Formats: sequence, structure tokens, C-alpha cells
Amino acid sequence: MFSQLEIGALLRQRYKITALIGRGGMGAVYLTEDTRLPGRRCAVKEIQLPPGISPAAEKQARAQFHHEATTLAQLDHPNLPRVSDFFSVQDRDYLVMDYIPGHNLLQIIRQARQKNRFLPAPQVRSWGDQLCNALSYLHRQEPPVLHRDIKPANIKLTPQGDIKLVDFGLSKPLDPNDLSTLTGLRGAGSLPYTPLEQYGDAQDHTDTRSDIYALGATFYHLLTGVTPPSAQEIFLRADALVPPRQINPEIPAVIENAVLAAMSAHPAERPPTVERWRQLLYAAGTPPPTMSLWQTIWRENAWLIAAIILLGALILYLTFHVH
Repeated sequence: MFSQLEIGALLRQRYKITALIGRGGMGAVYLTEDTRLPGRRCAVKEIQLPPGISPAAEKQARAQFHHEATTLAQLDHPNLPRVSDFFSVQDRDYLVMDYIPGHNLLQIIRQARQKNRFLPAPQVRSWGDQLCNALSYLHRQEPPVLHRDIKPANIKLTPQGDIKLVDFGLSKPLDPNDLSTLTGLRGAGSLPYTPLEQYGDAQDHTDTRSDIYALGATFYHLLTGVTPPSAQEIFLRADALVPPRQINPEIPAVIENAVLAAMSAHPAERPPTVERWRQLLYAAGTPPPTMSLWQTIWRENAWLIAAIILLGALILYLTFHVH
């Protein structure tokens, strides 16, 4: 049985446990203070190896944990928490990440339902843009990195209004040639947001479209306030998935179409990439926010443009003031 750490415990002579953020059957997430960097708070995810695991399986699990944690530590994106450390103690593995303040989107959904209102579709689509940015970045890695557990509870809205896709406990570098069973970080996701191919032993057949399904299911929940039915329910009963606009008529049809496309039962029926799904989200509507050509040129060549301006000013000065 999993036993959680006590408040005040010190991990690796550095991370002091200050609070329990959440826990599951075989792990927990703690809020900690970094005693080497006063004032810095971290989220530490703890994963316990299955009891009775064989030495060979433990060795494989530890190697997989080290491989995945190393991959996550190399990620750098404004909509993702930074992984700064990882280590193992006895039968437990630990992943250290930036602590992200603010409410998660599941809490925000519940707050809206308590007030008997829906979250505005433009706001949800704006959050979705940031999620798409994060997922596109993950999927562009070599090999692509799958999050595997996208859901409202794993998306934080910071006090500054930024979206952060958190809880990398289930992330996995996608290697189609590696069919080994992962006992460390890997998981099956959360049922209402998990596609069929991610169930049980079928997890080795997942790819980036599995994250797209979870993204669509997350949008469904955000827009309707209703937890989506599981992929298994949708597969068994055609009427299990109520179209979002039947619940919330204020949802634009284009957004409903994008959500339903992402939640298609078979991966081949879903948009092939996050960017393609984003295009559906804005089809025949307001285009996604992008920088203009001149903004892009300025951002990528700011130092050169500034140098040209200064040089021009110097030439003018020399021309009219130095004789």
C-alpha cells in the first residue's frame, strides 16, 4: 500500500515537503521548498514501483524512468513547466518541476457551473491556442513526446492568465520500435479523456492523435460543463456523445465540429496533427492569433534593425553637424 511522505520531510537533502497537492494509488505530488534556492517552490511527483516487482523489471523500469525524465528535462516552452531534477530513492522515483500557481481548469469549470453559466467559447478557444502551442512543441520533438493525460485538472491558469499544461507523470517519448512495458511514468490516462487505443495493452499503438482525442474531450468539458463519456461508451452507443451545441447553444458550430472531429473513435478519422486541428477550430471564423510579417521580421532581426537605425542616425549627424 502506498504511504505518503510527512510534511517537513527532506528529499535528497534539498526539497522540503510543505504540502500534499494530490495523490493516487501508486504516487503523489507534493509542494516543496528548494532549500538550496530560498524562495523557490517546486512540485515533486513521486511514483512508487509496484510491490513485488522482479529485479529485472525494476531495472527496466528505472532505465525507462531515467530516459523519460532526461527527455522532459530538455523541454523548454512557455506553456510547459520546467523539469529541473529527477532521482530515485529505494522503491520510488521522483520528478521535480516548477510549481505553477493558480487554479486548474477543472476548478474553473466547477466555479462556472455553480453560477449556472458556461465558460465563454472565445475564452476557451484562446486557452486552446496556448494548449495547441504546447502540444505542437511536444509533438515536434525527435522522437515526438506524448503527454498522455490531457484533461482540465492537468491544465493550470496562472494569475497572469497564461495556460500551463502540467503533470508530466504520464508523458512518454514515442518510439514505435520500443514495445516494452513501462512501469514508471507511463499510465493509461484519465478515462473520460482517453482514446480507445490507449486502453490497457493497446497503449503501444498510441501516437500524437491520442493527445488530439484528449484535447477534444477537454474542450468538450470546458464548453459544456459536462464530463465527456468514455471512448468505450461512445464506441458501444452511438448516442452516448451528446453534441456540444445541444448542451450549450452558444458554442459556434465550427468549434463543435472541431471537437467532434478530435473525438472520433478511430485515430485515422481524427485530424493528423495539432496544427491541423487548430485550423478546424478556426475554419470559416476568426483566424488564430499570429504575428504579422513585420512583427515576425522585427522579432527575429531586432538587433540588426536597431543597428541599421543607429547607423542611419550617425550618418545624418555626421552629414549635418560635422564640417
